[in-house]
Amino acid sequence: MSQRDTVLWNTMLTCYTHLNLYQEALLLFHQMTRFSNTKPDHYSFTATLSACAGSCKLCYGQNVHALIVVTGCSSLPVYNALIDMYAKCLKPCSANGAFKELEFRNNVSWCSLLFAYVHANQFDSAQSVFDSMPNRVNIAWNTMIAGHARHGNIRTCLDLFKKMMAESCDQDQWTYSSLMNASTESQQYSIGLLVHAVIIKKGWIFAVEASNSVLSFYAQIGSPADVVKMFESIETRTQVSWNAIIDAYMKIGDTHKAVIAFQQSPEKNVISWTSVMTGYVRNGNAEEAVGYFVNMLKSSLQPDDFSLGTVLHACSIMATLGHGKMIHNLAVVHGFHGYAYVGNGLVNMYAKCGDIDGSKQSFNDIIKKDLVSWNTMLIAYGLHGWGEKALKNYEDMLVFGLKPDKVTFISLLMTCSHLGLINKGRTLFNSMSQTHGISPEIDHAACMVDMLARGGYLEEAREMANIFRTRGMTVGSSEAIFGSCYVHGDILMGTELGGRLNLLEPECEMSYVVLSNLYCASEKWKEAELVRKDMGEYGVKKKPGCSWIEVKNKVTAFVAGSNMCVYKEDMSSILCLLEYQLKNP
Repeated sequence: MSQRDTVLWNTMLTCYTHLNLYQEALLLFHQMTRFSNTKPDHYSFTATLSACAGSCKLCYGQNVHALIVVTGCSSLPVYNALIDMYAKCLKPCSANGAFKELEFRNNVSWCSLLFAYVHANQFDSAQSVFDSMPNRVNIAWNTMIAGHARHGNIRTCLDLFKKMMAESCDQDQWTYSSLMNASTESQQYSIGLLVHAVIIKKGWIFAVEASNSVLSFYAQIGSPADVVKMFESIETRTQVSWNAIIDAYMKIGDTHKAVIAFQQSPEKNVISWTSVMTGYVRNGNAEEAVGYFVNMLKSSLQPDDFSLGTVLHACSIMATLGHGKMIHNLAVVHGFHGYAYVGNGLVNMYAKCGDIDGSKQSFNDIIKKDLVSWNTMLIAYGLHGWGEKALKNYEDMLVFGLKPDKVTFISLLMTCSHLGLINKGRTLFNSMSQTHGISPEIDHAACMVDMLARGGYLEEAREMANIFRTRGMTVGSSEAIFGSCYVHGDILMGTELGGRLNLLEPECEMSYVVLSNLYCASEKWKEAELVRKDMGEYGVKKKPGCSWIEVKNKVTAFVAGSNMCVYKEDMSSILCLLEYQLKNP
């Protein structure tokens, strides 16, 4: 009777594990060991350890390990499952400890230990295990190639592939898919084409994993036409295939075909929905992206960190704080608010919506802050004019050991420009190459030109613009100086730059308006009238000013000179009341 009970428990444990119902499997094992008279055997332990590995429940796995030692159930399958559990929980040292306890080892033992080090990105230790293997089977080679492919180490992958062929070890679709993934990660288009050719020659192009890797390669760094051609040639299409074609259509801006592919997809997972949302955001339709996120939730799919980060980006574009806060609450409920990708999106969303305190709180909630986290918070402070906090944020970033990049300095220089911190801006610009080994690019020079021009150092700004113009600096730098000429009353330089800008960009209204104002400021009325006349001849019109506000989760725009606003009468009444209160305090 006891043996029969054990078989029943083990059958249920195995079923739960195979169905990825890991939490249910662990709960069942707990009931088996605590509330029944059934003693677990090696089948019970291997199934439970697989559930621990699948759910990354390290503490539970360690408790199971202790129970294995107590019960003395130290069979080879159990210890192989132990090594696999520690490997997937990113504990290679513990996996090695379990490996050393084995008196007899098989290929599964060696491959599980190898995977433990590769999965933890400890490639030196992984290479040592690989070299010590008595029999380097196909899985071992694939594990090494896949690990290096994940980091884009294409040369190492190719070297391993050559050695694999030299040792007459059979390659399979996982081998070739890893090579394609390495080509994608390293952005090596020519090598990817070569691997694709080998896949066709070896007859693996009809294998699902290999064909999907080729499709993903073209979707990432190839032309959309290649993606469509590859997609049409695939006979057995999986969810990966459909997601790749959706992403490809979105990248070329064909949202209609992308949506058709999405609708035709037999199954839609979180990646499918996220691909559509990302595509709409990329193509300037943030509102549609939010709509798809809501529909995804209605379809009973749970969001992940990527879908939450995408919809937060959409909220930041629309500047809808109400929607953003709801997404924030959803991220907290699902435990994703501490993830860097979601946290960075929250910092950006709150900053774009004017809530700098929300940005700071979201920044503090990020468990492992990356460089993007610090840069985003830096931009948020600069956007709101908190120069001292922005510079303090930069100093804290250096204290935490993060090395600034080009984006960091663009943010710093923009902050210094808007706050008039000329000397600090010069110091930071010089520190790029002298301290951090970063060569200033066009964007950094443009920030410096804008900063110097705003501060009244027009000649210095002009000299810097001339130096970087040979490297491809656009007319934007001249526009910055031109606008500052009007502010600082430099009529001579302003009229010279204005005339040049009109020749370079005859359709740009800004240069005409500022030049006209410059002539008016110097009482050259005839010249000002001629500029206005030129605007009419070229069909150039001054764009009306526009602002917007969010009320009850709906954004309302106000355009100068427009009578379309439904709140016009209410606003006029309020403005009249405010005007009266100002005049009669």
